[in-house]
Amino acid sequence: VQLVESGGGLVQAGDSLRLSCAASGSTFGINTMRWYRQAAGKQRELVATISSIGDITSYTDSVKGRFTISRDSAKNRMYLQMNSLKPEDTAMYYCYATDNKFYAYWGQGTQVTVSS
Repeated sequence: VQLVESGGGLVQAGDSLRLSCAASGSTFGINTMRWYRQAAGKQRELVATISSIGDITSYTDSVKGRFTISRDSAKNRMYLQMNSLKPEDTAMYYCYATDNKFYAYWGQGTQVTVSS
């Protein structure tokens, strides 16, 4: 499975961005998918999780009410809609997936920079 993120960029505080994660390869076994982020000098942080059929989602407290995770299994894509962005949301954002054999896959990341 290969994961490729897109949609990052430089925005101002209060703006919105929509990140996408495109999965390719042996995608039929993908189940849970997640977005992580890593700010400079900090540990990688789990941002949001979505179940295999998209019926269950969870978020880290700092993004609740502002970010929305979703997926389109038919298109093998996952999304992260980010609203009301804050400078503290600045980070590299990574797509993560597990499959039915419990293998884990990571994308290369997409940079999000929020200026104040």
